[in-house]
Parts: sequence; C-alpha cells; structure tokens
Amino acid sequence: MLLNVHSYYSLRYGTIGIDPLIDLLIAAGYDTAVLTDINNTTGALEFVRKCLQKGLQPNVGVEFRQGDIFRYIGIARNAEGLKELNDLLTGITFRTHTLEETAPAFNNVLVLYPFEYVHALRDNEYIGVKKVQLNKVRASTVSRSRMVIWHPVTIEKLKDFRLHCQLRAIDNNILLSQLQKQQAGTREDILIPCATLLATYKEFPELILNTEALLKSCNFSFDFLTVKNKSTFTNSRYDDKQLLRKLANDGLKQRYGNNKEAADRVDTELEIIDNLAFSSYFLITHDIIRHTMSRGFYHVGRGSGANSVVAYCLRITDVCPIELDLYFERFLNPKRKSPPDFDIDFSWDQRDEVYDYIFKRYGSKYTALLGATSTFRDRSIIRELGKVYGLPKGDIDRIIDDPAAVQNKNEITDMILSVYNQLEDFPNMRTIHPCGVLISEQPITYYSALDLPPKGLPTVQWDMYAAEDIGFEKFDILSQRGIGHIKECADIVKTNRGLQIDVHTIEDFKRDPKIRQQLKSGDTIGCFYVESPAMRGLLKKLKCDNYITLVAASSIIRPGVAKSGMMKAYIERFHDPTKVQYLHPVMEEQLKETYGVMVYQEDVLKVGHHFGGFDIADADVLRRMMSGKGRDKRHLLEIEDKYYANCREFGYPDAIAKEVWRQIESFAGYSFSKAHSASFAVESFQSLYLKTYYPIEFMTAVINNFGGFYSTKVYVNEAKKAGATIHLPCVNNSNHYTVLKGTDLYLGFVHIKDGEASLMERVVAERLANGLYVNMEDFVSRTSVLLEQLVVLIRIGAFRFTGKTKKALLWEAHVLLTKTKKDDAPRLFTNPVKALKLPNFEVTPVEDAYDEIEILNFPVTISMFDLLQTDYRGDTSAKDLINNVGRSIRMVGNYVASKYVRTSRNEIMNFGTFLDSAGDFFDTTHFPPSLRAYPFKGAGVYLILGTVVEDFGFPSIEVEKMAKLPIKEDPRS
Repeated sequence: MLLNVHSYYSLRYGTIGIDPLIDLLIAAGYDTAVLTDINNTTGALEFVRKCLQKGLQPNVGVEFRQGDIFRYIGIARNAEGLKELNDLLTGITFRTHTLEETAPAFNNVLVLYPFEYVHALRDNEYIGVKKVQLNKVRASTVSRSRMVIWHPVTIEKLKDFRLHCQLRAIDNNILLSQLQKQQAGTREDILIPCATLLATYKEFPELILNTEALLKSCNFSFDFLTVKNKSTFTNSRYDDKQLLRKLANDGLKQRYGNNKEAADRVDTELEIIDNLAFSSYFLITHDIIRHTMSRGFYHVGRGSGANSVVAYCLRITDVCPIELDLYFERFLNPKRKSPPDFDIDFSWDQRDEVYDYIFKRYGSKYTALLGATSTFRDRSIIRELGKVYGLPKGDIDRIIDDPAAVQNKNEITDMILSVYNQLEDFPNMRTIHPCGVLISEQPITYYSALDLPPKGLPTVQWDMYAAEDIGFEKFDILSQRGIGHIKECADIVKTNRGLQIDVHTIEDFKRDPKIRQQLKSGDTIGCFYVESPAMRGLLKKLKCDNYITLVAASSIIRPGVAKSGMMKAYIERFHDPTKVQYLHPVMEEQLKETYGVMVYQEDVLKVGHHFGGFDIADADVLRRMMSGKGRDKRHLLEIEDKYYANCREFGYPDAIAKEVWRQIESFAGYSFSKAHSASFAVESFQSLYLKTYYPIEFMTAVINNFGGFYSTKVYVNEAKKAGATIHLPCVNNSNHYTVLKGTDLYLGFVHIKDGEASLMERVVAERLANGLYVNMEDFVSRTSVLLEQLVVLIRIGAFRFTGKTKKALLWEAHVLLTKTKKDDAPRLFTNPVKALKLPNFEVTPVEDAYDEIEILNFPVTISMFDLLQTDYRGDTSAKDLINNVGRSIRMVGNYVASKYVRTSRNEIMNFGTFLDSAGDFFDTTHFPPSLRAYPFKGAGVYLILGTVVEDFGFPSIEVEKMAKLPIKEDPRS
C-alpha cells in the first residue's frame, strides 16, 4: 500500500536508514513497499537486497522534484524500469533532458501524479490521493479508476518531524524559523500500520484495489550473485582464457626464464582465475597498463594484487610473490565472496589521461567512477544544527570545545545535543570515491543513475560496499606524488645531463651498495614512504640496508603495530634473535621470518591456517573480517567458534589459544598486506636510486610535485646540501615550476604567495616567444603587468639581472605604472622613460630575508640562523649527537615538524623534528610535563635543553626546556 517511502538517502530529507526502515515496514504489517527516494536511486538495490533477505517484497522508484516542487513518482515495474528511471535522472543531471510537469512516455515505469494533476493520463499513469484529500474525492465526479492510495513515509514517529525539519533547514541553509511549508514534508508523513492505513481508505475500496493491482503489476527482481563487470575482453570467455595464458607465459619468460616453480604457480593461478571467471578482469587491467606504458607513463601496482605471479608476469606489479612467499589466496580464492581489485598508482598529473583512455576504450555507457557518501559526523553536526538555530560562531565553538560549560545550559543547546545521536552517520551528500572505476557488461544505468561531480566523469550514486554487494569488481586507478617525483626526475636528468635512465631495473637497485647505504643512513628525505621522521628513525634503528627488511619496516611502522608494542619487540628481536619466545612450535615455524611478530596481513593467514586449522580460503575470510572489510559480524562469530573448536581438537591449552586469538584480533585491523608493503618498498628503491645518483635533479622533482611529508623549505635545504645553488624566482630564468640548469636551481613562480597564475604564464610565454627581458621597462611593456604584482616580483628579486637595487626598482615601477585597480588596463609604453637619478639606497640581507619569508614562507638569501639575535648555535651538531648519549646538552634547531600522540594516561606528548645550523636533522621527545611548560610556538628557531638518549643507535633529545629564540628586527618597518 506504500508507494512513496523515503529513506535517509533522500538527502537532508529522509530520517530512516534502510535496515530500520525494512524492519519497521515488516513490523507494521506490510508485505511490500516502494522505496522512492528523491531524485536518486542510491539505496534502491540495497533496499531490494535486504528486503529479499528479510522476506519483504521490494519495489523501487524515484520521487522526482524540481527544487522543492513535487512533480511525480516513477515506480519501476522491473529491471528495465529502473534503467528508464536512472536514464532520466542521468539525463537531467547531464542536461540532455529537462524535468517537466508531465513524465516522459515510459515503457516499464508506472507514474503517480499528485491529486491536483489536470492533464490526461496514459495507461501507466495514476493519481495519488492523500488522506487529507478524501473529502475532495467524495465531492468529485471524476472516475476513481485511476486513483490510488498515496501515503508518503518520511518519519517513523511524530517526534522525528523535528529532525526532518532540521535537515530541511540545513539543506536550504536557512534558520529553522525561516523554513517554509513547501520546503518540508508534513506531520502526516509518518509510518502507520498497514491495518490503520486500510481502515482510513475503507470507504474507497476502488482506491485500495487499484493500489493492490498497481503493486501486483510490478515484478522487480535482481541477481546479486553474478559478477556485473564486463564479462569478456575478447567477446569470448574461451578466447580470454587463451589470451591470458599466452600473455602470462610471455611474461613468465621475461621475468623468470626457465623457472619451474614460477611456471607451476602460473598454471595454478590461471586455473583459479578461469574457474572464477576473472580472466577479463586481468586482461582489462593489463590493457590499461599496456596503454599507459606505451605512453611512457610510470605506474605502481600494489595491494593484494601483488600476491599474484600472473600479475607480476603481466607487469601489473613489480613485486615478485615467489621471492616474498606471498599467498595468491590473499588476493583471490574460491571462497572469497567479495571481488578482488588491483590498486594501480599513476603520477598525479597523468591519472586523468588514464581515465580518459578507460572511458573511451570501454564506452561511457558502460564505464563510471565509483561514488561515495559523506556523512554527518562529530563537529559538523553541531555546526550545522547551531547554524539553523541562529547561534553565533562563538557559541557553537563553545558547545564543541566545552560542552559542559555553564553557558551551554539552555534549551537550544539541549535541543542540538538531543538530536546529535540521531543525525550521526546520516548521509549528508553524495561524493566520489578517490580512485574506483567500474566497467560494466550492461549499460551502467541498469544499476544506478549517474552524477557528474567536478571531476567531469559519470559517477554512480552508491559506494564501494554497494558495488561489492551488487557484484562489481572495481579498478582502483590511483594517483600519487611519489610517482610524479620519479617521472619528473628522469625527465630532468635527460634535459640537464643528456642521460636516458631506466627506473625499472629494480633488482639492480636492490643490490647496489650505494643505494643500500643511502637507505641505512636514513638519508631518505623526498623518497616515497621512507622520508617521515618516524620512518627515518626506524630505518636507522634497524640498520636497514636491504629490500626484505624495508618491506617489514613498511608494515611495522603502521599505527596498530607500533601502538601494541610489537614494533619495539620486532626491533629487539631483529638485533637479538635469542629474545624471541614463541607461543607454540607452529608459531615458530610460520613467524620465524618476522621473529614471532605478526607483521603482515598474510601472517594472519599463516596463523589461521597452520595454527587455527582453517584452509587458506577460510583464513582469508578471517583476515578480511578482522580488518573490518567483512561487514557480517555473525560470520566472524562463526569463524571464532570454529577456531576454538579446532584448537580444542588439536589439544592446545586454552590460555595459548586465547592469546593467539587476542593477538590476531588486536593486530589484523591495522596491518598491511605484505604485497602492499613490498609494492611501497619497490617505489622507495626507485626514489632512493634517484636520490643517490641524481640528488639535485631528484630534489627539484620533489619540489615541483609537492605532496611530500615536508614543506618546500626542507626540500630546498636538501637540494642545497646536495650541491645546488639556490636562486630566487627570476623573470628571465624561472618557469611556473622550479627549473634546474646545471646545478643552478631557480625557484618557480608557483611558490610566490599571492602571485597571479595568469601573469606568470604570460611572463614565461612571452619570454619563450620573443626572448629575454632587457630591463623592467621592457618587461612591463611586454606583459601588461599591474603595479601590485610588479612590486611583488621586485621584492622577491625577480629583476636582479638588471643590477639595480630593489628600492631603486620600486621607484622606477611607480614611475612606469601609476596605481591602478586590477580591472583597469595597464599603461603600455612605446617610448623609453627618462632615466631617474636616485640616491644610493642601502639594502641589507636581513631586509631581503624578511621579503622572502613574507612571499615564499622561507628565506633563501640567508638562513633562519643568520636572522637570530645570537650567534650561539648549540653545544654540538646533529651529526655528533650519538657521541653525547647520556649528557644534558643545549641544541639550536630550526623547527621542521611535530607529531602529537596521547599517552596511556590520555595526556598529550610530542615528537619534534628540527634542522641544525648545518642543515642536518635531529629529533626530540617532549613528555607531557615538559610540553605543558614549554610548548611549541609555531615556525622558527628554538633553543632546546635536554638529555641525549639513543635507541638501537638512533639518538634523540628528551626535552626538559624549550624556548623560541628572538630574531633581528624587521628593518623595513
């Protein structure tokens, strides 16, 4: 009887989640209902799937609205009907259709208009009658043959109407008191028992019969078991199988030569891949990689896909599963209910081209980006509710920061806080998954309407979990800056040195003694995944100089392993294996490589399989459950029961069985896949190779790609240490990004704060077209620069090639250009300006440094240490700290970064990173008492008093006191 039910996917309108909605419908006596969310089908297939599980006959549709104006409801009679609705929604979004008062001529959709609708009805169209309109029906002479019951459902109980109105106010960005009647539903839109609804319409049996007939004419069904991806690559499953075998065997020869173990593994994997009908998935991924490699793009295949030898042979990944003893079943196995996916990283500036190829190669009707849904969370709930109640920002901040404050004891605050739990995790807006791509066998609108987010590519309206439930395997096409570093460095080396380098000879890099020493020293600034203070410290503690140890380090640095104390245990056992104590001989056998510590997700598989008695496939199910990727908690309980039953059968003591389960449970949610860590380590070695042999080119690439752990000033410091001469931006030498000419590094215009990008593009284009700028007058006449931007360029030294001081140039600029507004046309000059006779202005390095800090955020002409009022540089240097262990010393350090953590007592402590006057790093620890008394005060140079401690050869300072040092006065003021 319910033809118009809203879930909370009617964003900022509906108030009931899918699961509780279905339970409420069943409890209210309904055997069927139609989910009709407003202008979307996000929850349609989720509703269908869960209704079928719970015994409710599902039907789906869409409530079409134009703003706040209700137009009509479309109800899908079948799967084709859902596609018609999705096509219309998509067309409206893409502006190929308009939403009219009258529905288009559907073939498989039933249409419900409001009672006031006056146009002629088609055979598939009906008039909805609400309870409040029954008296009008009594008085009307119009035939009731096309009238049906119309009872919208938006709220569960009357008290939820307030939440509905709050959501509507949030959506319209208005005060709750400003909400108009047409902007919200009514108090009547409540879920009532089926018997009550029928009793309301008992005087109108025609309406009841018409509604029943309408619902019976719908026969919506959906197959959730089959994979929905493009089913074949070659249009034949047999041909797919043969092609994949040929490509895998070709790659096998290149990767392994005549290696029987590898050949056997390829045969085994190919059989599983074919049995699970995943050949096309591998072939499509290979096709994407083949195309991008032909374009010269770099990629990194990572994640569990690197467990596959076939993937390695197809060059999807550069991780050898045999070398690392990786289980293929971690990626794909007969009992894995959810589809696997490859994670393929490309450079951040090339991913859009990869998307472009995929959409054109496989067709825009069959390809879409994966959607996501952002939810109301934490502070955002209070901020949104505070705004609709008209609270000033200060009051909202106080509720967030100090909810127990006396000033918060009022009716409005109580109202906001009372709704908080209801609104938490409600869908707020549809957005886009960061990397997922779907390639479908059927047109994608069979499953979802398509949004068009800022990315400009069709995007489904549901998320990765819904995709998994529907039967889609996503392709993860990611972007990262680390690959950009590698790609651009190779280009710079070719330009700067005339050398063509190959960054894919990974096996050579692993054996190179210089690269291994670079890794061991922790001199890894700019290198992917190994440049953070914590990681550099770990590398030094492990004296890490090889690939296998780096793979382990990439995993034990993860928060869960470190917080549990297992990182410390691993380091201790790494240096002294005699300290290893295994819980059981099986644990010794399976975790010997990692000294009894579960470092990788694969270790959960090993322990689950060999100790817990699961087969590999069930062990992987356990791993997924533990890591939060399995959402059926009942299944986890079943596996836990099976685990303990197996342990009893094997005769394990209860205490050991419980401890092993505790370790699995506490560890699995935070661990990395070993293949994932190995993929990261491969990219780390590529970066290390470039940093070792081409350090200036590498740091230039890091500066240009941004996105590293540190700020630009740190990478500029590294380039300087490597031998580069650092130059300020120059109109005759700089481009938008930083340029390297020999060992001369010219900072790019992009680093100029408040620099106008369009002007900088003109500066470079004009210079390339017509040659270098002769003087500032020539520059002004050729670029149409405005005075404000010209002054910035002068202050940063961009005209130093003229030989004139900045102050003289500023005088000249004001003569050349009078003050103009940005929208005024600048003055162009055809005749030379008469030379000015100016006094000899004095310019100091300190004055230049202040300009540079203001415009670039860091000084170049002199260092921050040269700006200090004191010449004192500390008792020792960063390089000599290791020789001062146990001593109380003073250090002077330029602040780089800090990281706060909470202690077991929930107190805040910090880890700091600084540069000494020689540009070398040192690290500090600030325990809560010291941090409270001597907190960080932002960027600058600090005097630090503390005791030098060391941990496995890695020195740091436990800080007692810290003070920010004063700098010389700004001479410009």
